[in-house]
Amino acid sequence: MIHGLLGKKVGMTQLFDEQGLLVPVTIIEAGPCVVTAVRTREKDGYAAVQLGFDEKRPRRTTRALQGHFKAAKTTPKRFVREVPADETAGIEIGQKVDLSVLDGCKKVFVTGVSKGKGFQGVVKRHGFTRGPETHGSKNVRPPGSIGSSTFPARVIKGKRLPGRMGGKRITVHGLRVVQVDKDRNLLVVRGAVPGRDSAYVIIRREK
Repeated sequence: MIHGLLGKKVGMTQLFDEQGLLVPVTIIEAGPCVVTAVRTREKDGYAAVQLGFDEKRPRRTTRALQGHFKAAKTTPKRFVREVPADETAGIEIGQKVDLSVLDGCKKVFVTGVSKGKGFQGVVKRHGFTRGPETHGSKNVRPPGSIGSSTFPARVIKGKRLPGRMGGKRITVHGLRVVQVDKDRNLLVVRGAVPGRDSAYVIIRREK
């Protein structure tokens, strides 16, 4: 049994739940995917399937990858990732995978890449409190003192400082499945999902 699916974040909206409460939800275009490779415990040491999602123009694909997709009897895909599986017996290369793999699943966890914010200061990056803006203060948004005096005479490792923010792989657990639309390949989950709209995500069953 395959435990996951690839998809694309469509965006966020709001829906009323069973109690009539307005809840934030994220809409994900989940699948359909194609099995492009199968990993077995006998050969690879673990059980998983490699899935491909979203069409890609052949001229934008390297010749090596074109051969890989041709062997899988499918067209080139933009997003290719492995998802775990209990057993790979009965799973064939070129097989279609859709939202049926999430039948009966009440919660999922979604992995994606967070929005890139670029180089940011400590107030935005770490939530530092700013200084006073009046009475001649010149310490409004700087980090302040970052080290001790003559000992240890250096900045301690792990000190929170300005730097690159966002653009990291993030997994959000415990997202409740609100709706499943198999006809349009749409999965609606409660809460936020990492990444911008149209970003690729990996959806897996919550154990």
